Amino acid sequence: MPYKKTNIPLSDTGHFPQLLLDYIGAEEKLKKFYSYLPLAGSFKEAMANRSSKPLNRALLREVILDQYNSRIKAPLADFQATNSNIELLSDDNTFTVCTGHQLCLFTGPMYFIYKIITTINLSEELKSKYPGNNFVPVYWMASEDHDFEEIRSIHLFGKTLSWENPEAEGAVGRLSTSSLNKMLEELSTVLGDSATAQELIALFENAYLKHPNLADATRYLVHALFGAYGLVIIDPDDARLKKEFIDIIKDDISNQTNYKIVNKTIAELEEAGYKAQVNPREINVFKLDNDRVRIGQASAEVLDLNPEEYSPNVVLRPLYQQRILPNIAYVGGPGELAYWFEYKAMFDHHGITFPVLIPRNFALLTDEKTNQQLQKFNLSVNGLFKDTEMLIREFISKAAGSGISLKEQEEKIAVLYAGISEKAALVDPSLKGTVEAELQKTVNGLKNIESRLLRSEKQKQETSINQLRKLKEKLFPEGNLQERYDNFAPYYLKYGKDMIPSLKATFKAFEYEMLIIEMN
Repeated sequence: MPYKKTNIPLSDTGHFPQLLLDYIGAEEKLKKFYSYLPLAGSFKEAMANRSSKPLNRALLREVILDQYNSRIKAPLADFQATNSNIELLSDDNTFTVCTGHQLCLFTGPMYFIYKIITTINLSEELKSKYPGNNFVPVYWMASEDHDFEEIRSIHLFGKTLSWENPEAEGAVGRLSTSSLNKMLEELSTVLGDSATAQELIALFENAYLKHPNLADATRYLVHALFGAYGLVIIDPDDARLKKEFIDIIKDDISNQTNYKIVNKTIAELEEAGYKAQVNPREINVFKLDNDRVRIGQASAEVLDLNPEEYSPNVVLRPLYQQRILPNIAYVGGPGELAYWFEYKAMFDHHGITFPVLIPRNFALLTDEKTNQQLQKFNLSVNGLFKDTEMLIREFISKAAGSGISLKEQEEKIAVLYAGISEKAALVDPSLKGTVEAELQKTVNGLKNIESRLLRSEKQKQETSINQLRKLKEKLFPEGNLQERYDNFAPYYLKYGKDMIPSLKATFKAFEYEMLIIEMN
């Protein structure tokens, strides 16, 4: 069943960049940086454009099947929907809807779950609108990313759990999971011993203790959570796939073409009032060995013989994805979509189809206790996004009524001094400054008194203020959006297997607002 939800415009939250707001608002000055608006009607043209470009569907199916069959410790037949979708990739009428994400431990922050759900829902929505075509949701694993610090920790129940792995170097997907035992033991203690907790721990142990590296473990975990919906997972760290992209890698190394094109687009974006999300390097390829290092020139022979040793960075990765997938849409958050806007001219240069950019769903989860507290503080859901100190001041003002505000007295004094100033000016115009200075002293004195009244009222309301602070910290941990901080596990413990299906039923494709979801 879907949860109850309240929709709030993203612009009312104060947490989203103007670039994203302008994109969903179809701002004219941004239109040259993308191909299609994020609307259902854009996909007919997007499909036609993608169909006109070459694609090795047979290889794509072969690689994905091989990755599932050789790397995942679970029968693919367990999730017939995924198996069916892999087979559909051979059909020229099949297109993919893709999202990409780092291999965050235990899925990382909640928004990873939201990205996957958005991708699945969009695929289903497109199927209903274009029944003559097939749409396959795809999770592109960022297995070649090298930023271990960004993926090693999770936050739950106010605690931070981290993977201690001093040997972590190079592509994170290749990291051994053998040192995760200690973190899993700690996680088991934190989650408790309920039946749902034991189920979740078993899932994590099967993922991280029965698979040799982080890429395979992540595939298993995401497959277990979303395979029933037909999600297809692809690991780009594959020599066969990279051979399909070798011409662009060679061009980047030899000619620095993408560096020049993207820098030009960045200058145009900045002229339009937007900041660059990423900056290209002269060479946007890394060499993968025990580490992931930037390279200089590389011979064509080495590239042809060992393409698996070369890794596209954040600039080339979208080109790589669009070269090998029949992809028509990319689902991402504000930061991701911001760097895609830098790349359209680069896509055009290489003759690769630029996808429809789809913002993922955004959500803030509440429960019955939270809703009761909101009622106690007479807070609307929109009010949740205000600064904590502003909320406290508004609460104190409401609690004290007009008892602490001296605004009325300040206005009366201003009128009184205006009269004094007129009289003084008749006698000696130079006295006007003296009167104004005395007025300012008086106003400052009133503000001082008002501050002391506010402090006194705060002391009386100390318990309520602490509750308000805790409420804000619960919903906005360390000042972050909940979805960008909390892991899904505490919510799964409370709502069990119904959590993901209920969120999926609550989210809607093409719904570009903040959702306040009551999970009662």
